[in-house]
Amino acid sequence: MAVPISQMYTVAEYVLTQQIKGVKRYPLVLMLEPLFRCNLACAGCGKIQYPDHVLDKHLTPEQCWAAADECGAPIVSIPGGEPLIHPRMAEIVRGLVERKKYIYVCTNAILLERKLDEYTPSKYLTFSIHMDGLRDEHDLAVCRDGVYDVAIKAIREALKRGHRVTTNTTLFDDASPARVRKFFDEMMELGVEGMMISPGYSYQKAPDKKNFLKRDKTRELFAKILGDRKRGWRFNQSPLFLEFLMGRRDYQCTPWGNPTYNVFGWQKPCYLLQEGYAKTFQELMDTTAWEQYGTGRNEKCADCMVHCGYEASAVADTFGSWSGFGRTAKVTIMPNAR
Repeated sequence: MAVPISQMYTVAEYVLTQQIKGVKRYPLVLMLEPLFRCNLACAGCGKIQYPDHVLDKHLTPEQCWAAADECGAPIVSIPGGEPLIHPRMAEIVRGLVERKKYIYVCTNAILLERKLDEYTPSKYLTFSIHMDGLRDEHDLAVCRDGVYDVAIKAIREALKRGHRVTTNTTLFDDASPARVRKFFDEMMELGVEGMMISPGYSYQKAPDKKNFLKRDKTRELFAKILGDRKRGWRFNQSPLFLEFLMGRRDYQCTPWGNPTYNVFGWQKPCYLLQEGYAKTFQELMDTTAWEQYGTGRNEKCADCMVHCGYEASAVADTFGSWSGFGRTAKVTIMPNAR
């Protein structure tokens, strides 16, 4: 595990408190999208296909802070678009740090090195760098040559300045298990705190849909990648979620675990599907027909195994019983045990 003790303790205390209170549905990670505009045009992205008048919109710091307060989740993930394009992103982050939220700024790192002076290292702040594999695979995925080298340089500088840095990797149908394992080795040698991995989800708006993974192929691919796992690899994810990706255990989706707030409001039902918007977080929780989403419930969810739907399910399993906690401890200590 690559998650700091203070963060693990905060999340554990939060989850156990919700369970003691008998709260059935609670958020774990707020997916905060301050803008959709990006400085890349990745073929698998469904966020940058909006018209310019939408891409020109962005949330104010006050809107971001209010969403975090209203939601109450201990972790805030800031994807996009490209967050570092936002002219007040550093201000947004400072306000979230003051609220003692654990923040993951998800960036392609093109602007990171020149923006680092605006950010103070903190245990609450992590730069989560979008890295889709080794140089050739990454530059192909983001549809631009040279981005991998820019990101590596920015990672080194951020680490040098004392920032927490992780990577997040989305894998598609054409991923080579051997190349992905070599990529893990390189990221560990680089010195990042941990890695996040997830299968790609077939966004309706994505220009290129042919390489998105089906559920059976996802299990097959991740079993090859994560089988005989090296002890030096560190993942910034629930060990049980990695087991889920490998097909070793099954979960139902927890779409309310990672609620999304963006320029349109609170997105129903999750980060990946757009079935309408709510004005408030409470309205999102009260009016979304949660029982209509998830594997076997909705054809749009049939092949989804993405972390924003299932990481919260794995975390709930960990803290839902002593047996779940025991499974997590076993997989953490002995990741290759069956």
